Amino acid sequence: MNIYQKLIEVRKAVPYLKKEDRGGQYSYNSSSQVVAAIREKMDELSLLLIPRIIDKNVLTETVENKDQYGNIKKRTTYFTELTMEYKWIDAENPEEEFIVPFYAQGVDIAGEKGVGKALTYAEKYYLLKQFNVPTDDMDPDQFQQKVEESKPPKPITPEQLEELEKLVERFSEIRNVKKEQVYTQALGVTTEPEKIPEGLAYNLIGQLKHWIKKATKETA
Repeated sequence: MNIYQKLIEVRKAVPYLKKEDRGGQYSYNSSSQVVAAIREKMDELSLLLIPRIIDKNVLTETVENKDQYGNIKKRTTYFTELTMEYKWIDAENPEEEFIVPFYAQGVDIAGEKGVGKALTYAEKYYLLKQFNVPTDDMDPDQFQQKVEESKPPKPITPEQLEELEKLVERFSEIRNVKKEQVYTQALGVTTEPEKIPEGLAYNLIGQLKHWIKKATKETA
C-alpha cells in the first residue's frame, strides 16, 4: 500500500469515539484517548507522524482586580499561537511523505504551559479531523444503530424483483385481479416494484408465498 492507502486503513480502524471525560457540564475526548485509538493501527502499518512548529506568537493580557480586603491583584494570561505542520512518513518507504499544515492555540496563566497546551490541542484535533472521527456521548452500539438508521434503504435486488413479479402475476391469476391491484390493494405498495426497498421486498415475497400456498390449498 502507498501512504494514502495506509491512511485510509487508519481511518477505517476508528469509526467512532465516545466522549469519556467530563469537565463541568461538558463531556469531551481527551488527547490520550484519541492517540490511543489511532496509534495501534499506525504501528501496524509502519506510519510515523512528526509534528513541527513553524512559527509561534505569544500574546499577554494583564488584568487588575481587588480582593475582598481591597488589595489589588494582578493576573496575566498568556495566549500562545502555533503555526504547525504534521508530516506523515511511511517507514517501509521513507521517501513517501504527506504534509498537512495546522494551527494550534493554548491559554495559560503561569506562562510556561502555553506551548504544551497548544501542542496537546493540536494533536487531538488534528487526528480527529484528519481521520473524520465522529464523537458523541452515545455508546458505540447506539451510535452504530443511529448511523444504520440514517442510511437510505438498499434498493430491491434483481433476483428479488424477478421473484416478486412472478409471485404477483401468479397471485393475480389465482384471485382473478389485475397485477396493479395486487401491488396497491393487497400489498399496499407502489406499482413500480423496482422502487421497493430490499427489506420490504423480502417481506412481500414471504407474504405472497404464504397467500399463494393457502389459496391453492383452498381451491384444490
